[in-house]
Amino acid sequence: MCQVESMMKQYCDGCFLHQYLKKEGGRRAAHRFCITQCTVGERLQEFGKRLT
Repeated sequence: MCQVESMMKQYCDGCFLHQYLKKEGGRRAAHRFCITQCTVGERLQEFGKRLT
């Protein structure tokens, strides 16, 4: 859990790309990008799979 939180603080908080996509395409588009195309999002998903 600490690794996930640390990664999110380091890379996701204040992410310029997420903010831009949210402004241009909405929250869903930005979230979809983070889950499917962002390398940090992919790593976070891997951590999540290990937790379950």
